[in-house]
Amino acid sequence: MTLRNRWRKALSMVMLSLTGVCAVLAVSVLFLILGYLVYNGWRSVDWNFFTKLPKPPGETGGGMANAIAGSAQIVLIAIVIGLPIGFMAGVYLSEFGGKIFASIVRYMADLLNGVPSIVIGIFAWSVVVVPMGHFSALAGGVALSLILIPITARSTEQFLSTVPQTLREGALALGASKWKTIATVVVPAAYRGIATGMILGVARISGETAPLLFTSLNNQFWSAGWNQPTASLPIMIYSHAQAPYDDWHRQAWAGGLVLLAMVLTTNIAARWILSRGISVQKG
Repeated sequence: MTLRNRWRKALSMVMLSLTGVCAVLAVSVLFLILGYLVYNGWRSVDWNFFTKLPKPPGETGGGMANAIAGSAQIVLIAIVIGLPIGFMAGVYLSEFGGKIFASIVRYMADLLNGVPSIVIGIFAWSVVVVPMGHFSALAGGVALSLILIPITARSTEQFLSTVPQTLREGALALGASKWKTIATVVVPAAYRGIATGMILGVARISGETAPLLFTSLNNQFWSAGWNQPTASLPIMIYSHAQAPYDDWHRQAWAGGLVLLAMVLTTNIAARWILSRGISVQKG
């Protein structure tokens, strides 16, 4: 073996070891966070946590049932508003968008993805909460939908663009219209990827806190309706963590553990759906 080959082999081993160490460090951060949440919060994750309302300050026990239900309510509003708009925008960008206008829309969507969520909250507060005169679950859902729309639009466009052009040409050659081709050929061919992007978008907004501070606010009881202030899990974690009560601190850790478990489960489900889609296409 020449000196040059030895140098290449040594350099390759060094870089392989360095990248391996960095990969382990990156994964260790997630396990460190998860382990810390499990260590501090598992004692408070019980049946009462999922079924009981919060206790008054100074009392022990209770749970975050209203916050869990409120989060589901707010996210549902965001899904109803954000997913259809984002999906149709993604279809337009992939199938109908021209060069100039589509580029502008893509740029604006990417820009909106990078806007801090607290700015989204302030905007939703000014256009929804102020005219209505009060906080509400509806305002929180609108705020979260503004985060969900660009995520869904860009992911939908990305997966639609992977559909072979020959499928479109074949459908058009058989006499199908443009919209019928999209609805019956293009979208079904990419539906697993589209569903994955939507699920990941929902997982992203489920843990947002700042927009809800300006819109849905909080509530120590069950939600009185879509048009009333509503508790949410991120806000409840925030308020309990700031309180000077040890039991509330334990419940904040438990809430963080439950929220992280929900996000991890959603991400795993999305990856599973996408992997099945890849395997089916390969088969």
